[in-house]
Amino acid sequence: MAKQLWNKGFEPDKMIECFTVGKDRELDLRLARYDVQGSIAHIKMLESIGLLTKEELETLLPALDEIAESIERGEFTIEDGVEDVHSQVEFLLTAKLGDVGKKIHSGRSRNDQVLVDLKLFFRDELKRISRSVASLFNRLQQLSEEHRDKLMPGYTHLQVAMPSSFGLWFGAYAESLTDDMQMVVAAYNIANQNPLGSAAGYGSSFPLDREMTTRLLGFANPHYNVVAAQMSRGKTERAVASAIAAVASTLGHLAMDVCMWMCNNFGFVKFPDELTTGSSIMPHKKNPDVFEIMRGKCNRLQSLPNELTILTANLPLGYNRDLQLMKDIVFPATTELIECLDMADFMLSHITIKEDILEDTRYDYIFTVEDVNRLVLQGVPFRDAYKQVGLSVQDGSYSPTREVHHTHLGSIGNPANPQIAAKMHSLLKLME
Repeated sequence: MAKQLWNKGFEPDKMIECFTVGKDRELDLRLARYDVQGSIAHIKMLESIGLLTKEELETLLPALDEIAESIERGEFTIEDGVEDVHSQVEFLLTAKLGDVGKKIHSGRSRNDQVLVDLKLFFRDELKRISRSVASLFNRLQQLSEEHRDKLMPGYTHLQVAMPSSFGLWFGAYAESLTDDMQMVVAAYNIANQNPLGSAAGYGSSFPLDREMTTRLLGFANPHYNVVAAQMSRGKTERAVASAIAAVASTLGHLAMDVCMWMCNNFGFVKFPDELTTGSSIMPHKKNPDVFEIMRGKCNRLQSLPNELTILTANLPLGYNRDLQLMKDIVFPATTELIECLDMADFMLSHITIKEDILEDTRYDYIFTVEDVNRLVLQGVPFRDAYKQVGLSVQDGSYSPTREVHHTHLGSIGNPANPQIAAKMHSLLKLME
C-alpha cells in the first residue's frame, strides 16, 4: 500500500502516482537532513505552546536524532510506496513510537515543510559555492601577483589592440568573481528567511511561535506574511539560479580564453600532458577538453534563470504542483557549478605561461598607443601625436619602443590585488 500523508482511504492510480512523484524520491534524499532539522525545531516549538508534552518531546527528539545519524551514515532511504522524505520521516517515527509520531505535523503543512527544507538546503549549497568561489579567487590572485609583470597582447574585435599582462588577465577574473559573489550573497539573504508556520500558505489557528523556530533554525528573520512565505517558492530558486548563472558566466568566459590561448595560433598557456586529451587519429594533439566541457556546462547553467522563469511565469497564487519540477533543475546545477569551480582551481594550479610574447614582431603595432602617449607627454597635442604615429604605420616606417609605463590604479603596473581581495573578503563575511 502506498503511504501518503494525505491518504483518505483510497489508492491513487499507479500511473498517476508515477507521473506526479517523478524523481522526487531521489531528489528528496538531499533534503533529508534538513527535514529532520526542521522537524526538531518544530516539535520544540510545539512543546513550548502546549501541543506536545515534555515527555512526548523527550521521546521524539532521540528518535529524530537516530534518523539524522542514519542520514549522515548514508543509510536513510525513501521506501517504495512512500511519497517523499517528509512521509518517510513521519512513518519511521510512527513505526518506532506509535501515535506520538503522528503529532509532529500539527501546525504545519507539507508546503511550509518543504519550503523550510529548501531554504536550509539552499543556504548550505550557497555556502559551498562561496567556498569554491573563494578558492578559485585566491588561485587567480596568486597567479596575478606571480605573473603581474609578464606582458601579453590585449585584444578588441579579436585584433591585437594594446599591451596587457597575465597579471591583469588573472586579476580580471578574480575581480569578476567579486561581482558574482554579490549575487550569491543576495540569493543567500533571500534563502535565509524562515517560512515555517506559514502552513499551506495561510497560517494556522494554533498559536505558533514562529520567532522561536527562526532562532532554532538560525534564520536571519521569518518570512513574516504567510502568503509571502509561500510566494517565496520559485522566487528563492530564481535567485539561486541567477547567482549560479552569474558565476557560470565568469567561469565560462575564462574557459573560452584558456581554450583560445592554448591553441597553436596563440600558444600563450599550456598544461601538463596528463591534463590534456589526445586524438584517435592525430598523434600530436593535446586538446583542452576539460575547459571545453567546462565552457559547455557553464553555458548550460546560464539558462537556469530563464528555465525557472518560464516554469513559474503564469502560476496562480498559492502552491501549485508545477513547483516540484524546480528541484530537477536547480539541485543538479549547484553540484555541477561547484565541480566546475573546483576543476578550474585544480587546472590553474598547473598552468604554465609563455614569456616574452610581445617580442614577436607580429605584435609591433600593439605599442602604437604607448608611443602616441609618449609624444603627448613630450608636449605634442594628442591629435597630432595620433596622426604622426598613424602615418608611420601606414608608410611602413613605424618602429615600436616596446616600453610600457602603466601606473594608475588597476593597470599593468598597479593591478590593485589587495583592494580586490578586500572586496571579496567583505562579501564572504556576509555568508558566515
